[in-house]
Amino acid sequence: MAKRRIHSWPVRLTHWVNAFGMTCMFMSGWGIYNASPLFAFHFSQPLTLGGWLGGAIAWHFAVMWLLVANGLLYVLYGLASRHFKRDFLPVTPTAVKRDLVAALRFKLVHEKGVYNAVQRLMYLGVLAAGVLVVVSGLAIWKPIQLQELVALLGGFDFARYVHFAAMTAIGAFVIVHLALVLMVPKTLLPMITGGVQPVPSGKHDHD
Repeated sequence: MAKRRIHSWPVRLTHWVNAFGMTCMFMSGWGIYNASPLFAFHFSQPLTLGGWLGGAIAWHFAVMWLLVANGLLYVLYGLASRHFKRDFLPVTPTAVKRDLVAALRFKLVHEKGVYNAVQRLMYLGVLAAGVLVVVSGLAIWKPIQLQELVALLGGFDFARYVHFAAMTAIGAFVIVHLALVLMVPKTLLPMITGGVQPVPSGKHDHD
């Protein structure tokens, strides 16, 4: 029987680059937040990156470009290889409700390389949050040069809330993602090695 990679090398590469980059972005972002908090709390200093505001900003901007390049690579590959269409679509309310109920009852069957409807919705949602966090981040970074974008986001101050909300959404995704890996640890190895799975004849590996 023919076999194919569960996760092709571009997916694995961008996944781990993203894991490193998002860790740096969260920690440096928390350092920037502490300098001018939006809410009545601060992040613990050991959880921040950069040591001081200038250092945190330097880390944030440097890693931002890494993630933008990584994200573009992932999107281009996802479209060219039909990874998005094959693995993330379709998503219907009926399927999401069915799989969510099954997951809450711990009866959801997991197959390697197959995303259930809830996972598909989460991945599409985090991609949208990624776009929003970049757009709002650019508005905060260059409020004069990109004043039309700032206005579209409701002004500089509101753009900061949008940026924080988008990062929170991404953080929530990461927490759920890690929880699922802990619940189904067999999903971790294929993201490192690629893994293999049988496929019907006529389909080919995209690795």
